[in-house]
Amino acid sequence: MAHLPGEQFEKKDMDIANQPSSCIHPDDSLHVHKVGMAPRQKFLKEFTDMLKETFFSDDPLRDFKDQPRSRKIILGFQSVFPILQWGRDYNLIKFRGDLIAGLTIASLCIPQDIGYSKLANLDPQYGLYSSFVPPLIYAFMGSSRDIAIGPVAVVSLLLGTMLQDEIDPSKNAADYRRLAFTATFFAGITQAALGILRLGFLIDFLSHAAIVGFMGGAAITIALQQLKGFLGIKNFTKKSDIISVMHSTWGSVHHGWNWQTILIGASFLAFLLFAKYIGKKNKKFFLVPAIAPLISVIISTFFVYITRADEKGVQIVNHIEKGVNPSSVDDIYFTGKYLGIGIKIGVVAGFIALTEAIAIGRTFASMKDYQIDGNKEMVALGLMNVVGSMTSCYVATGSFSRSAVNYMAGCQTTVSNIVMSCVVLLTLELITPLFKYTPNAILASIIISAVIGLIDIEAALLIWKIDKFDFVACMGAFLGVVFVSVEIGLLIAVSISFAKILLQVTRPRTAILGNIPRTTVYRNVQQYPEATKVPGILIVRVDSAIYFSNSNYVKERILRWLIDEDEQLKTNDLPRIQFLLIEMSPVTNIDTSGIHALEELYRSLHKRGVQLVIANPGPVVIEKLHASKFTDLIGDNHIFLTVADAVMTCAPKMKEEA
Repeated sequence: MAHLPGEQFEKKDMDIANQPSSCIHPDDSLHVHKVGMAPRQKFLKEFTDMLKETFFSDDPLRDFKDQPRSRKIILGFQSVFPILQWGRDYNLIKFRGDLIAGLTIASLCIPQDIGYSKLANLDPQYGLYSSFVPPLIYAFMGSSRDIAIGPVAVVSLLLGTMLQDEIDPSKNAADYRRLAFTATFFAGITQAALGILRLGFLIDFLSHAAIVGFMGGAAITIALQQLKGFLGIKNFTKKSDIISVMHSTWGSVHHGWNWQTILIGASFLAFLLFAKYIGKKNKKFFLVPAIAPLISVIISTFFVYITRADEKGVQIVNHIEKGVNPSSVDDIYFTGKYLGIGIKIGVVAGFIALTEAIAIGRTFASMKDYQIDGNKEMVALGLMNVVGSMTSCYVATGSFSRSAVNYMAGCQTTVSNIVMSCVVLLTLELITPLFKYTPNAILASIIISAVIGLIDIEAALLIWKIDKFDFVACMGAFLGVVFVSVEIGLLIAVSISFAKILLQVTRPRTAILGNIPRTTVYRNVQQYPEATKVPGILIVRVDSAIYFSNSNYVKERILRWLIDEDEQLKTNDLPRIQFLLIEMSPVTNIDTSGIHALEELYRSLHKRGVQLVIANPGPVVIEKLHASKFTDLIGDNHIFLTVADAVMTCAPKMKEEA
């Protein structure tokens, strides 16, 4: 049977791969290739390329290339307002999906907003205000089709905790509210600045593990804070740590708990959790958990009204201000002692809100196979919070629970946010007086049922299986939030994330390589126990760029490998190491400190009678080695394209010396 030419080549390649290196290269001089030098770039071009890759890796101006001026103006407006781009193809079919989704998330957001505003220590109407103006701004400027905008539990708690440390909301509500608007303004400025300056990569410094731990801890803290409303306690601690909360809860068990409140809260919490269970069990019933909070509010409000349970100690919402958002421009602190405090709180809240929104946007974008522009998202979120701060809103962002409902309800575009805003507007204008008799217990139940989903035990267990250090970061953030405060938990999360980065940079991995039998492939001997070390040659791979932060460690670690290997060989009466070969393919860059460390390593090896050899340095590395004259020190004949070439060249030299 005849073979195709391609099959013959494949068979030949396989035969070659299965032969030892001495057979593959019968004539050394013909097959040992020298390491190539990339064309040298001018410094200015190299610097501009680096800046472009750092800040403009997505090439945001590619659509503007070779376009007439009029088209560039249109593209500019579409870039700032994506609704102008997808709006041209909008139709009734898409509107039907957005209408259903908007009505569905509105039914979920109204009771949640009233509850979340209490977390922020603000009156209930401010939660509703924050689901009216910000979603409208985002609908015109945002690039995510699925994200639902409004107040969220974690940011509300963070804002409430940090604000009340500065101003007591019960004694000075007006100044507290002004500081909340100031923090919201600077949260928006922070978010927009990160997007405009294209510094969005900074939010990636908060690792996934730290976020899982922080969110889990925040969820438990939020749930514990709801014990005040759930149990009907009037005098409750203002601290958020679990010890203070439990002490306050059990301290009032005999004189502060109200059994009618507990009955209402427990009954509807069971109903809400059952509704969530049905929705998880069968995706077709996603509407059940979405409308369950609103149904709970309606039924409980009606029950309290007809039974006059408020006269028996059941705490109710009472008055909710009617009407649309009033202007709050004059309430923002632009001078005075609270300006710095507002900036500090705003920056922290802005970062957390941004992290949550970008994560949600990316999740649903990947599910629907479309791209979101992270920097545009930051600008959109920032501007909506800036405008929101001027219209009596506090920090709004993407809500995962509402976004999930929005997605499952069949939303097509951000018009679902507009529909939700319209429903909230009608609520503010017409329905708010009906919430007067809504019991605080039902709001507590709604918040508890909502935040339970933030505790991701499966993710924590997976983190434990994959990376123990990540699990430490996860638990550090979790315990910090639960036992100290939200701010301390966030600080721990960021600190551990940075510590991990520093540890990986300053202590890069190194490995001893051996030859995979019957191939010219060299791999980590720990990963491949069958790999054999080459007699007289120690092959070390450095799995990181070599910088000032790790250069000394890399040098000392390589010398330690050599000392350990020599001791082992001496014990077994085997020939000593004559060549130390560094496999540099993972070394993407090297600085002057790294080159200095290599020079010191060369001199140390020379005193021991060991020759330093380098294999496969990248274009940036070899260029710097040439520029520093290190190649003259080591000799061009000791720099090879592959480990196999280096071994093939060094092995005959050892035979000659023997």
